[in-house]
Amino acid sequence: METYLNLMLIRFGLLAGGFVVVALLVFAVALALKRRGRINEVRRYADPVARAGLRAAARRLEGRKNGASRPRQQDGR
Repeated sequence: METYLNLMLIRFGLLAGGFVVVALLVFAVALALKRRGRINEVRRYADPVARAGLRAAARRLEGRKNGASRPRQQDGR
C-alpha cells in the first residue's frame, strides 16, 4: 500500500509540475508578444476560436440533464 501511495504522489507531482511549466511557457509567449506589440493581432485571431470552443462546450453541457450521462443507443435487436 505504501508503494502505491508513493507512486500516486509522484504522479501528482509530475502532473502539477507539468501544469506549472505549461503556464510559464504561455506567460512567456504572451509577454514576448506584448513587448513586440503583436498581442492585439493574436487576440483578434484567437477570439473567434475561444468563442467557438465555449459555444461547443455549452452545447455539450446543455444536452445533459442534471449531470446525467449520455443516453444509451439501441442496437436494434
